[in-house]
Amino acid sequence: MKVLPEKTVKRLSEYRRTMLRCFDEGKTHIYSHELAALHNVTAVQVRRDIMFIGYSSQSRIGYDIKDLTKAIGKIIDPKEVMNLAVVGYGNLGKALSAYLMNKRPMLKLVAAFDIDPKKIGSLNSGIPCYSIERLREIIASQNITMAILSVPSSAAREMARALVASGIKGILNFTTVNINVPADIALEESDIISSIEKLAYFVKRTR
Repeated sequence: MKVLPEKTVKRLSEYRRTMLRCFDEGKTHIYSHELAALHNVTAVQVRRDIMFIGYSSQSRIGYDIKDLTKAIGKIIDPKEVMNLAVVGYGNLGKALSAYLMNKRPMLKLVAAFDIDPKKIGSLNSGIPCYSIERLREIIASQNITMAILSVPSSAAREMARALVASGIKGILNFTTVNINVPADIALEESDIISSIEKLAYFVKRTR
């Protein structure tokens, strides 16, 4: 299968999350137009995204939720468990750690890093916090391939370079600074302030 477009991968992940919630509520099948309404896209877009993964068994009663979520998982989930770490263990880092725990069986949060001596050696949500000076050592010993960056913005670029040098293959940047990484490093940037400002702009237009 060809590499899927980034937006398609994102939507497939969102579809699966929605379907798992629906399944927990007792729903076994879902129509493309129902998924579309829940994600503010068209039913055509939903069907196109699902056809991208070679799944097309929508019946008169809709997609089989259990079957489709498995099909999505086979495509977007890693074949083996991937370990990740949170770098920057302040309020945001701890909140992200707590939220991520046990959300996906193939993605395992195994470590946190910080420079604050009061945090180093602590255990929160079952995650040990290490000194940033042990970054390369722990990333290698724990086979960590992905990192969530939640350090102060002033340290973001330096820390991104340190992560790449330590062998990290993917970074989720939660700082307000754009970072540059080599072409072979996967990067996702999530700027909460920009998202809120975007939201405020559209809210302003409706008043």
